[in-house]
Order: sequence, then C-alpha cells, then structure tokens
Amino acid sequence: MTDVLRWGAERAKAGLWRGDRSVAYLNPVPDAPPPSEAFLRRCLATLRDQGYSRVVTGALSPPEQRGFLAAGFAVEQRLHLLSIDLSTRLPPPPDGPPLHRATRKDRPGVLAVDAASFSPFWRFDDAGLRDAVAATPHTRFRVAYDADGPVVGYAVCGRAGPRGFVQRLAVDPVAQGQGIGSRLLFDGLYWMRRRRVQRAVVNTQVGNDVALQLYLKTGFREDPAGLSVLSAGLV
Repeated sequence: MTDVLRWGAERAKAGLWRGDRSVAYLNPVPDAPPPSEAFLRRCLATLRDQGYSRVVTGALSPPEQRGFLAAGFAVEQRLHLLSIDLSTRLPPPPDGPPLHRATRKDRPGVLAVDAASFSPFWRFDDAGLRDAVAATPHTRFRVAYDADGPVVGYAVCGRAGPRGFVQRLAVDPVAQGQGIGSRLLFDGLYWMRRRRVQRAVVNTQVGNDVALQLYLKTGFREDPAGLSVLSAGLV
C-alpha cells in the first residue's frame, strides 16, 4: 500500500519495500520540486513511528538526492542512467523468438526469471512487478518463452506523453546470448516510437555490464551524472 506523506506543499510517496515489513521506501512525487531536508526528517520520524527500521529510496538524480543526503541518507547503490533519441533512425529489430503479451499466468515465470537475473536487493516480488507495470499511464509488458514453454525473458516498457521508459528487462542467464534481450528491447522502443515518444531512458546498476553493453550497442548514451539509491536507518 502506498501513502502520500504531506507537510505544507511538500509531498512524498511511502510504503512497504519489497514485502519486507521492516523496510519502507520513500520517493519524491513525480513532477514536484525535490523534497527539503526538513520535510524528509519529518517523513523519517513518521516512518519510525509506523514501526520501520530502515528506509530506501528509488533511483534519484543528483538534484533529487540533496535533501535526502542532508537528512542523513547515504548511497546504497549506484546506477547508470542512459537515454536514446527515438526521432533518429533505429536499427532494424533483430530476429529471435516470438514475443507475447504477458498475462496473469505468466507472472510466476516472470518472477522466476527476475530472481535468476538480479541480486536480492534488486529483485521484484509480486508487488514490485505490479508497481513497475502501473508506473506509467501506458505500458507494454511482453514475454519470451523457450521451446518447452517456460518464460525465459520479459520486458516492461512505459510511456508518459513524449517520454518513454524501459522499466525492466530481464533474461534468464541460461538463455542469454540468443538475442532475447535485444528483441525485447527493440520491441519496446519501436512501440514507443510508433506512439511519438521522443526520448526513452533506462537505468541499470553499476556492475551489470551485460545490460550496459546491450543498451550502448542499441544506441543509448550514458549520462555521466548517473543515479543513486539511498538508504537511512531508523534505529
């Protein structure tokens, strides 16, 4: 469940992080000014009173981080931030297995691929997957199956007006090297461009060199400022 914490005109979203009842997430509200140190200290006090012992943020840009760092947060994880101009010519989509619209029955397989692809800090539970699918007004959720039927890769892409987002892309490590990741990525990018998205962004954690090289090869360019996930203890 997501709550909106308020103090005067300032707001932030908070809720349970990845099903862990001791950890809350705290994120700025999109398209609002970055929250102040004073407001964030009030948020931390509220979350402490609700029984949480730790707080983590989403991926924040350097301007968004300032109030959090002043309020006692520290860097938990660093991420690459990349973007691509979709008004330019995209390479043709690669050949590969057919993609399918994800349905509810695919979710266990999607979560299994996610667990195999990411370290525990980054893994989705069912609520995290729902949040990713619902994060933008318009979403494309596609899966790839292997010859025997199980899900071996998936992508969640979104768009909001002229902006596009690669929310999540994962391929089971045993199925990597077959072009599945490229096919899922291009499927999302062409979907965005057909709907007049001008620029798409993606982030990936520092150290995920396979994903980074895929994005760079596709035409994404890296923002040197990057992003960071921050955390703070409440005890």
